[in-house]
This record gives sequence, C-alpha cells and structure tokens, in this order.
Amino acid sequence: MKNILLLLLLFPFTSSVFAQTARVSVVTNSDGQKLVVDGKDFMINGMNWDYIPIGTNTVNAGFWEKSDDVIKAGLDAEMSLLKNMNVNVIRQYTGVPAKWIKYIYENYGIYTMLNHSFGRYGLTLDGVWTPVTHYDEPRTQKFLMDEVTTLVEEYKNTPGLLLYLLGNENNYGLFWQGAETEDFPDDQGRINFIGESREGPCIS
Repeated sequence: MKNILLLLLLFPFTSSVFAQTARVSVVTNSDGQKLVVDGKDFMINGMNWDYIPIGTNTVNAGFWEKSDDVIKAGLDAEMSLLKNMNVNVIRQYTGVPAKWIKYIYENYGIYTMLNHSFGRYGLTLDGVWTPVTHYDEPRTQKFLMDEVTTLVEEYKNTPGLLLYLLGNENNYGLFWQGAETEDFPDDQGRINFIGESREGPCIS
C-alpha cells in the first residue's frame, strides 16, 4: 500500500494516461520507465509556477480573478522567460481556468501538470473542518474521489494539460508510524476516470 501512496503523490498513474489533446503514456521496459507523448519520448524540463505579485502571497494574489488583459500581460512576460529557459512543463495548482492552460500551450508550447492537493492541507466534511485528513475513512475517500472526478470533467479536452498530480508533499502531513499510510484508497480499484484505455487508467 505504501507503493500506491507514492504513485498517487509523486507520479499519479503508471501505465497509460491521456492528456486532453495528446496521448500520454508511461512506457515500462527493460531499460526502466519513460514518458511518451504522441508516440515520442518526452523529457520534462519543468518547474513549479505561480504568479504572485510583490505585496501578495499564495492566498490573496487572486491572479486568475484579474481581467483578461492583466492575466495575458502576466503570462506573456512570464512564459516568454520560461520558454527561453527551455521549460516545457509547469506545475500549476487547481483553480487556473482551462482557457489559460490552453493559451500557455498554444502560444509558448508549455504544458501544464495540474496539481490537486488531495486533502494535503485538511478538508471540510459536512461543514466540519478536519485539519488532518483521515484517508482510511470511507466518507473521506468518497469526498476526494468525487473532487478528482469533477476536476477531470471540468478540464476535459483542454489542450496543453499533460498530467494530473494528486497531493503535495503529503508525507509531511501524515503519521508514518501509524496505520494512516496503509489505508490510502486503491489507485486502480477506486478511481474511475472519463474515457477508455486498454492499457490502464485514463484521464481524458
């Protein structure tokens, strides 16, 4: 079960994954594993990216709430720099509108890996705040799976969406000596994504 935990948090799916306009696969052979996009080997030159103007922080920056002109100006300035650095993938957190994922990809050739916290910082169940997520609780499992399913449906068919990442350094929020790390929901058995794949789970 600890291996499943690592798959969920560090590399969300290990057989076949679909982006919105490109086929994305993790190919395993005698040499190891590699990422393949549209039949071509793909090396990620990536970085974590967020737009936080001076005087703001991750909580109150509200970048995606600005006007389209402001967002476009910010993206053009930032993405041109990243492109010059040969960055081809950025990790963004949920909340970025799909149209800006598409804009970044179509104008700068930079993919997005979309990060859902997957209960990393606690969650609210039935109006009650739970600071430490109990992944072994059926109600929590259903809540998280429903959230991820809604996320996938929301971003379906978004050009430039390469992968989903579930969690964010969740090992800092768990008790590794307890049973919590043994009771994550099963990756293959419980997650039902949209689309089909003969090779494995799919997130189209």
